[in-house]
Amino acid sequence: MAENGASPLPPTPPARSPLARAEQFVWLTARVLEQRLFAHLFRNASADPVETALDAYRNDDGGYGHALEPDLRGPVSQPLHTARALRVLDSVRRCGGQRVERMCRYLTSVSTADGALPAIHPSQRGYPTAPFVPVVDDPPSELLATGPVVGLLHRNAVWHAWLFRATDFCWQRIESLEKSHPYEVEAAVAFLDSAPDRSRAEAAADRLGRLVREHRLAALDPDDLGAYPVSPGYAPAEHHFPHDYARTPQSLARAWFTDAEMTRSLDYLAAEQQPDGGWPVRWRQWAPAPALEARPIVTLEALRTLRAYGRPVG
Repeated sequence: MAENGASPLPPTPPARSPLARAEQFVWLTARVLEQRLFAHLFRNASADPVETALDAYRNDDGGYGHALEPDLRGPVSQPLHTARALRVLDSVRRCGGQRVERMCRYLTSVSTADGALPAIHPSQRGYPTAPFVPVVDDPPSELLATGPVVGLLHRNAVWHAWLFRATDFCWQRIESLEKSHPYEVEAAVAFLDSAPDRSRAEAAADRLGRLVREHRLAALDPDDLGAYPVSPGYAPAEHHFPHDYARTPQSLARAWFTDAEMTRSLDYLAAEQQPDGGWPVRWRQWAPAPALEARPIVTLEALRTLRAYGRPVG
């Protein structure tokens, strides 16, 4: 008993690591796919259950749907769903074989006249969709949708007839950019980091980095976010930081930022972990389910970025 007659306080529990806190968040809130992916990436579990969970989102046309990308609801296949499926397969080193061949056939079927991908195929009409990704009858080609897909296929040495025109589209669009916005820049980096022509990629990345700094598309000082504009259509506080562009030290975008700028960015990312163990969604939240499903995805990406830079996560 304590001197005043009260029961003694329990011992202070040891501080839990960022990874342990994130794990509790994932088990509390995540879909089976992100639970399996967390277990594989951070607990040395097999990749097989990740593939099994991903198969639940696959359609007969070779594409993916069923809200795999949380902001697009409904069953129909969409390029953005298929891009996320490729990212999952890449993260478990299973990005190849018959599955990816079928995905390439699907991508061919929904491509625009110039061989690239629209952000949203018109088949999405009638299903709940985030208001910032409007559905139109004749959607244009988008680097936002095409760049990450082409980059991942090149990264995994996948060759398919669809890639030739899609690759040409990415080069043309990136090398002609005069203004852009953060998500398009991220898509460009995803392509350039894996494009086969490395000297051309380095030159294009150098030019793109100058554009990012000139237009202040990266918040270089997290303590003075008001100094950096938010792109039109983005949420009021939807800033992007150096770590959003350079997710690993090997990215071409890493050269855009000084060591001090990257350190501040990673410090900010580490500090963004919320009391519940997850990281926040910065983009516009329009319905409860998409926001809930997106946070574990964002949390996994934050952990992977911190680990890639050698930051201790646990």
